[in-house]
Amino acid sequence: MQMLTKFESKSSRAKGVAFHPKRPWILVSLHSSTIQLWDYRMGTLIDRFEEHDGPVRAVDFHKTQPLFVSGGDDYKIKVWSLQTRRCLFTLTGHLDYVRTVFFHHELPWIISSSDDQTIRIWNWQNRSQIACLTGHNHYTMCAQFHPKDDLVVSASLDQTVRVWDISGLRKKHSSPTSMTFEDQISRANANQGDMFGNTDAVVKYVLEGHDRGVNWVAFHPTMPLVISASDDRMVKLWRMSETKAWEVDTCRGHFNNVTCCLFHPHQDLIISVGEDKTIRTWDLNKRTSVQSFRRESDRFWVMAAHPEINLFAAGHDSGVMVFKLERERPPSTVYQNTLFYINKEKQLRSYDFTREADSLPLMSLKKLGSPWTPLRSLSYNPAERAILITSPTDNGSYELIRLPRDSSGAVEPSDSKHGAGNSAVFIARNRFAVYTRATQTIEVKDLSNATTKTIKAQYAYTDIFYGGTGCLLLFGPSSVVLYDIHQTKSLAELSASGVKYAVWSPDGQHVALLSKHTITIATKNLDIVCSLHETIRIKSACWNDSGVLIYSTLNHIKYTLLNGDSGIIRTLDSTLYLTHIKGPVVYCLDRNGKVLKLTIDPTEFRFKKALIGKNYEEMLRIIKTSNLVGQSIISYLQKKGFPEIALQFVQDPQTRFDLAIECGNLPVALEMAKELDKSVLWTKLGGVALEQGNHEIVELVYQKLRNFDKLSFLYLVTGDVGKLQRMGKIADHRGDYKAKFQSALFLGDVEARIQMLREIDMGALAYATAKSNGLDELAGEIMDAAGLTAEQVSMPKLSGAMPVAKVVHKTFEANLPLKKAEPTYFEKLLAGQIEAMTLEDKPVEVAGHGGFGTLNDMGGEDEFAANDEDEFEDDTGGWDIDEELLDVGDEDAGAAVADERVVSGVSEADAWVRNSPVAADHVAAGSFESAMQLLNRQVGIVEFGPLKSRFMEVYSASKAYLPATEGMPGVVTYIRRTKGETDKGKVLPVIARPLSQLSATDLQEAYRLVRTNKIEDAVDKFRQILYDVVVSAVATSAEADEAAQLVEICREYILGLSIELERRGLGPDEVKRNLELAAYFTKAKLQPVHMHNALQVAMSQSFKHKNYASASRFASLFLESAGSGPKAEQAKKIKARADAVGTDAVRIEYDAYAEFDVCAGTHVPIYAGQAFVSDPLTGAKYVPEFKGRLCAISKISAVGAAASGLRLLV
Repeated sequence: MQMLTKFESKSSRAKGVAFHPKRPWILVSLHSSTIQLWDYRMGTLIDRFEEHDGPVRAVDFHKTQPLFVSGGDDYKIKVWSLQTRRCLFTLTGHLDYVRTVFFHHELPWIISSSDDQTIRIWNWQNRSQIACLTGHNHYTMCAQFHPKDDLVVSASLDQTVRVWDISGLRKKHSSPTSMTFEDQISRANANQGDMFGNTDAVVKYVLEGHDRGVNWVAFHPTMPLVISASDDRMVKLWRMSETKAWEVDTCRGHFNNVTCCLFHPHQDLIISVGEDKTIRTWDLNKRTSVQSFRRESDRFWVMAAHPEINLFAAGHDSGVMVFKLERERPPSTVYQNTLFYINKEKQLRSYDFTREADSLPLMSLKKLGSPWTPLRSLSYNPAERAILITSPTDNGSYELIRLPRDSSGAVEPSDSKHGAGNSAVFIARNRFAVYTRATQTIEVKDLSNATTKTIKAQYAYTDIFYGGTGCLLLFGPSSVVLYDIHQTKSLAELSASGVKYAVWSPDGQHVALLSKHTITIATKNLDIVCSLHETIRIKSACWNDSGVLIYSTLNHIKYTLLNGDSGIIRTLDSTLYLTHIKGPVVYCLDRNGKVLKLTIDPTEFRFKKALIGKNYEEMLRIIKTSNLVGQSIISYLQKKGFPEIALQFVQDPQTRFDLAIECGNLPVALEMAKELDKSVLWTKLGGVALEQGNHEIVELVYQKLRNFDKLSFLYLVTGDVGKLQRMGKIADHRGDYKAKFQSALFLGDVEARIQMLREIDMGALAYATAKSNGLDELAGEIMDAAGLTAEQVSMPKLSGAMPVAKVVHKTFEANLPLKKAEPTYFEKLLAGQIEAMTLEDKPVEVAGHGGFGTLNDMGGEDEFAANDEDEFEDDTGGWDIDEELLDVGDEDAGAAVADERVVSGVSEADAWVRNSPVAADHVAAGSFESAMQLLNRQVGIVEFGPLKSRFMEVYSASKAYLPATEGMPGVVTYIRRTKGETDKGKVLPVIARPLSQLSATDLQEAYRLVRTNKIEDAVDKFRQILYDVVVSAVATSAEADEAAQLVEICREYILGLSIELERRGLGPDEVKRNLELAAYFTKAKLQPVHMHNALQVAMSQSFKHKNYASASRFASLFLESAGSGPKAEQAKKIKARADAVGTDAVRIEYDAYAEFDVCAGTHVPIYAGQAFVSDPLTGAKYVPEFKGRLCAISKISAVGAAASGLRLLV
């Protein structure tokens, strides 16, 4: 048995504690007069209650109502509301300290005990005292109701325990309709009966046996038992019958006052606490001590048990602690569609997920470990049908058991082997590993339990877990290590604190590492993918088939994607442990070891996964078939930059307006603004419309907002004179002279301005305006009206009147011309413009490789044509292509079908495109766009710049130009490779430099460059051959195989020569890397004559740097192929000298006996079983981090892109 602390608070002395029956709350009453309300699951203080004067010794929650009661040294009992967090009323009557208060489980009663030697029962509904139980002759320290019967038990410092019968009190205060006639008569004469000494509560038993005062007493929840704790340092067990009560036994072990005790709600245990600073557990049946837990400096004063779950709280000198006494996680393991688990009764069972059927118990494991200690872990070996079980008993032990073939009931294991160890897991078909924490050793054992290998751990690890065949995950305090048992070395290490469990994905490529509050997802090589933190404890996790991690906390089932996005799927009433997920069904185990089936809604994480993967077809299906709504998903789409998608299924007008503004969809925004009609929305819409140049919407907004100044200026800049004149009339009607003057100024109407100035008695300005604009006659009238003469008016020298600028283009007739905003692929899909989308249509993005010839966003053909039309026209111009000859015609030519017949009237180039799915034929026809799409889909090419010369070569060679009449363009003649073919549905163009020429001339030239040590030129030549093969066509399957072989040759030579180039560029101090690259060079599949060079380099470098064992190995390989000659003689000498020493001075990352490929990006080995990604064009392998980058071999294709394969044969 072990104590698992779940929560601890620091405060003054805790005198009372109580659990809420449903919520994760605990009340703590303190000696400092404060009552604290804590959320023990979150570890947060919810509220404080401070109306008592002096220490508060007792608190209790009501079982169903939002109430709690408290009692303190101020003689008061207070009833509080959990909703308002205020005291509702105070019950007064006690004459001394109140020691305990408890609610009745059914009736509206409160029972209290006090130092005034009385026990009082109160009705909290009418706020009155209904009974006062007297009889104790010292402080009453505790009084409680029986959980079912009409009994009360009390404890006092008079060394007695009393059991009271309160059935009369129930009859007196219950409803009359449920009473017999005699009971009703008795109730009517109650006062008379009381006068003669009859009471509603009578003492049934007086239990004597303690030698000192009794501090606590409690009923058993189901059996007629009473437990009491006393200052005599003993815990006594009492049994009751209908007629008597007697002492059963005494639990001795405390060495100071025992302050509190209780029965375990679900097990046959007694738990007690005392001033000796210990918590002790006792076997109820044997009355013997089971376990003792000591606190160094704090005395315990009170304890409470949760009514529903396995939780306890103990109050001590410096606060309170919440704990449980055992792990409740049932040991389990899943193999394929079968769950093996151990239930609460320590029975091994299996559950078939396919048939959804539970088996009979396979065997009973009750004899394993201690009766009060649950088994810890379970590991299954399907090959031998054996299980490994670990238990914390005796400082850790394990049991190896072979399972029976059929479930014949809970039989004891007949074939078992055991040993000492804290952790044990199967690591291979006939091997398992055992870790012992005390000695820090890992023992590898066979199925006969014999040790085959012992490994001393480098650090003090806490646990081990399966890490793949022959490997272990070692959990340390701050890191996780992937350890290879065979090589006895660490392969990788990841920094993660407190990891307790590891959950592998179904494909074995990812592992989720679970700690108390953190989940870290890593690759199988322990490269971190993402990490997330939870405030509530994480309990379990499981992967679904699509690579989404579903995990459970104490009260939720949640999910996380590989990019770190997470969310809540559903809440839980109780803690569950996930074991398997199949579609929307989650199979889990509860804390009693029972298999439960839950249904979840996977819509949200399926939608997010489709969004991240740009699987628009799946997104559209989810939107159309699922009720995917809510602010969280809308906020997620906005955060990820997809407001146009959120707009498709949001109905709330405010939200639709915000999304439409964000994605610039003015028609929808205008529609929602009209519906909502709020000034703040009109203002926002006007700003966005002004940015886009949509002055028609801007005009409507200004009219709605009655913003006349801005409206006038809008008419001015758009040249709408008619509406500007109307604005002047409106200003005149409104009496707004400022606006009227502004309109006249904008219109250049001098007389109107003068007239307005005269109307508002601003004659001086009117005169100045008339004079400056040459209206002398009108100026004279103004002067006469003012009674002035010309000599009295002084005017500066004026130049000519400044004319008002006129609008050159009348832009008010239409909105400003804008580049047409093309719909996104998803919007096209919604509109039905695109029927379907396959894997080949998924976009391929290569970051950092923009520029000429780059295909950054390959979608369907319509998307490519729509989004990149202008840019592509610029590119073709740069290639000097005669656009008049590019008579491709149909935009969808890229989707050519080989057997589609061509109707008459179609050009030759169109026929080539329609007749062939080969990219070279499209290039020959001048349909570069469809050719690039084909190459992207077939072999993942995204960088087309290097193919420019080959494109132009093929395009030019497919046509001949015959001179025509002077001044007329030449006559184009198309050259076919299908000579004599009369059916236009089968004609195909000639392709420059066919495959035979590439093999006969270009490849031999590349070999010559290698032979003459011109390595850089050779790499360029092999790469050019690769480009020529990509844009080629063949006539037979044999030629197609030859082309594939040519691609493989180019890949191997480029890889090998690139490794050698890197080696030559190293410094003299980089010896280790030099030797590694020399060794990797020999892994390239080169021609024998060239392989001799690679072996010579590796041999000489190894010998030079005293790696004699490696030098001997390379010399042997050289001699196997070279035979004889001067170089062979030299190799023999090196081998002889190297064999004399036989050791390596420098340890390098090279295993001559292991199968591995060399990563083309990093030039490091990729061993069999390790994760990798491939280049779809060359087949070169890379470590997973290179996914999405340009291939280092081809320089044109994206590593890991979805591709169907290069097609050269029609």
